[in-house]
Parts: sequence; structure tokens; C-alpha cells
Amino acid sequence: MKKNIHIDGATRLYVIIGDPIVQAKSPAVYSQLFADRGVPAVMLPMHVHPEHMAELAPQLESIKNLDGILVTAPFKSSLVGLCGSLGPAAQCVGAVNALRRKPGGGWHGDLFDGAGFLAGARQRGIEVKHRRVLQFGAGGAGSAIAYELAAAGVASLRMVDPNPQKVLQLCAAIQNQFPGFDIAPADGDSLKSGTVDMVINASTVGMGGVGGLPGVIPPLGPNVVVGEVNVTEKGTELIQLAIQAGVVWVDGAHMHQGQIQALLDFFS
Repeated sequence: MKKNIHIDGATRLYVIIGDPIVQAKSPAVYSQLFADRGVPAVMLPMHVHPEHMAELAPQLESIKNLDGILVTAPFKSSLVGLCGSLGPAAQCVGAVNALRRKPGGGWHGDLFDGAGFLAGARQRGIEVKHRRVLQFGAGGAGSAIAYELAAAGVASLRMVDPNPQKVLQLCAAIQNQFPGFDIAPADGDSLKSGTVDMVINASTVGMGGVGGLPGVIPPLGPNVVVGEVNVTEKGTELIQLAIQAGVVWVDGAHMHQGQIQALLDFFS
């Protein structure tokens, strides 16, 4: 049975920061989970334009009842500098999606998007080991997913991003952590039928009403599975394509559900 959310002067604060932020479901989800567990805390959305983040970030330390921060696009890389310490995934790829206040002051950050994505995929019956993956997006969420895919033993990972340098940097970081792992920028062969059996959109295409596909999608044969980090009411265009092809898919709702317990443990 859900408990009522109670707010008073002793309430601890958690926030989710992003631009845009209107799509975020986390404030309602985590505020209710805190109440159900008897934790006197709520989560609030914070819409911050990128040009103001540099001046805001140092001020977060001064909000003494602020215990934790969730981070969404486009701030997963920029808030790394706020952290005095990092978890292994965040340290590898240089991005965070969660920060908690340390007892002595300052912040500890880590990255849970990738773990959440894989947990959501497994709940949908998708096992990623040995799959040949084509992934669009090498930003914060994309970096986290790439890290976890490598750790989970995919056969290969081909990356696409509007910023080729970002892809090269991510490939180098992943190979440094997982020597010999087959990760590289995508080429023409990556878009041919039979060369991949998982397609993932980890870009912002599909977020906040941004329509379209993240790039050229290879034919979705019966053995291909589709992953999407974004959520829309009717499903993004990539998810609609997966449904039309009759293939198994996982989207951002499953990803966020998959990381809830890990984030609650991180914040506790």
C-alpha cells in the first residue's frame, strides 16, 4: 500500500537536473519510494540551461538538505568535475548520472544507465552476451551502456555519433578498461543485413519530442533485438519500427525500472 508523501522542514531533498526535464518521471517515482520506505525525502525536477550550469554546480554543495542528485542530458559529463570520487563505470567513461553527498562533504558520483539498461533488457528476455551491437549515441547514457555491454561480453560494438571524436575517445576508454574488446566506429558493413543482431539508440533522438530515427537502421531480421533509451507515449520511431518488424525491444522505461534498486542503494 502506498504511503502519503509528507513534506516539512526536516525533509531531505534529491533533485534530477536536465535540459529538457519535462519528460522526467523520476520525481514522482522516487518520492513515492522514499515515502513507502519511511525515508523523509522527496525528489524534485530542476530545469537548468547549459549556460547556467557552471555557476550552479558549485552552489549545490551549499544546499545543506540536498543529499543526492540524478543527472540527465546534457550534464552527465559536465558534473563529473563536481565529484571528489567516482565509481568504476563513471571513472572509465567520464560521466555520471547520480551523485550522493559524502559524510565529510563533497560528492561521490557513479553511472547506472548501463546497468539499468541491461537489467531492463534481461527482464524482457534479452541476453546481450555474444551479440554484435550497433549503437547510436556516445554521450552519457551511451557511454554507460557501452561500458556495461563490454563487461557483459558482447561479441562486438560499433558506434555512431554526430561527433566522431567522441566515438574515438569512448572506444579508447573502453578498450583501456577491457583490453582486446572489439569496439570501433561504425562503417558501411555495420549497416548491412546479418552483420549485427542488436541495435541501440542511446542518442537524444526521441527525447523531448525530437522525432526521427537516430541514423540508418539495418534490416531488422528475426534474430535482431532493439534497444532505446528514450520514452514517448506511443513509442519512439525506432520502437515503432521494432514493433512493425515483430522483434523484441527494450526502451527507456525498462532501463529506468532496471536501475531503481541500484540507485536507492546508492543513495542510502
